[in-house]
Amino acid sequence: MPQSNDLSRCLISFRQDETLVAVVEMSKTSWLVAGMIPGVARHPLKKLVPDEKALFELLERWRDEAVKAGKIITRITVAYEAGRDGFWLARWLRARGFEVYVVHSSSVAVTREHRRAKTDRLDCEMLKRVFIGWLRGERDHCRMVAIATQTQEDAKRPNRERENLVGECTRIVGRLKAGLARLGIRSFNPKLRNAVERLESLRTPEDVPVPANTLCELRRDMARLRFVKDQIKQIERARVRQLEQAPEQGPQQMVRLLARVLGIGIETADMLVHEILSRNLRDRRAVARYAGLTGSPDESGQKRREKGLSRAGNARVRRGMIQLAWRFLMFQKTSALAQWYRVRTKDAGGAVRKTLIVALARKLLISLWRFVTTGEVPVGVTLRVA
Repeated sequence: MPQSNDLSRCLISFRQDETLVAVVEMSKTSWLVAGMIPGVARHPLKKLVPDEKALFELLERWRDEAVKAGKIITRITVAYEAGRDGFWLARWLRARGFEVYVVHSSSVAVTREHRRAKTDRLDCEMLKRVFIGWLRGERDHCRMVAIATQTQEDAKRPNRERENLVGECTRIVGRLKAGLARLGIRSFNPKLRNAVERLESLRTPEDVPVPANTLCELRRDMARLRFVKDQIKQIERARVRQLEQAPEQGPQQMVRLLARVLGIGIETADMLVHEILSRNLRDRRAVARYAGLTGSPDESGQKRREKGLSRAGNARVRRGMIQLAWRFLMFQKTSALAQWYRVRTKDAGGAVRKTLIVALARKLLISLWRFVTTGEVPVGVTLRVA
């Protein structure tokens, strides 16, 4: 029996004579719109400037053509691939009565020829074919992405911005160390509080001060590093204020609940809740699949092998969970999951440990999902005082 949130097939019966179908191939400079109009033999293809009002007028004009052909349009469906533009167009069209879907790009099957022709026109026609197959109810013809609200999208920004800023800090520190290593200085730590003062007194192994231009470059990098660190602190302080002022229900309550688990901090809890745990996922398999922590078997005839992680899900969740799994072994040594891991890696080498840490990450993610949705505490896990 199909589930209510099954996005791999359409649960509404498809009446072709009453449904106007349109797909949009989006780019920065233009939109290519293909349609299938009931009562009209031609399959129109129209190139537009990236403008939602022009798209709205085009869909209304196609509706009028179907009415003139004697058809009654009860449903207008629009689809486009998930990408840089996000979900704003889907929300805008839905507010005006259209039925809009966002197609998962990697779920669209393409030809396996070594050098296949690829143009916007061909991509648009391919997208239209898979979308019509999905509307007919064919299972796994393609998959749709759950359209997030503006509030849900905005809730992810602090954690993602902080991740980018931490990466920027790493790049600046690496650049500082590389600049000093070029002069033979290897003992300088740019992350210390008094790093700026120590920079002025540095001397090379040749017992000469740092050259003037290099010193000015290092000062600018140090100032940039301080600025980025201040921005990270601003994000962290703002998140704490939001948690203190948040209601007792909703995602923020999930963050509070998850942060009670010893070994999970506010940053990790916030990332997990807003990236995966607050989504309406069907079951534990869907949770593991969304994180990309499931296997990808390769079976043909007598051949049976595993190609590793599918990596088809959310990369942030996957990286975060693998890091959390290692940390979990340190802070939750008496938990059932930690004991499960240690029993299986007691006499194993490093390769086996790395493989099983992924299995532990999957089990841990499912346990945390149950914890925040049903209140079921993982066996043996130590919680902080509320």
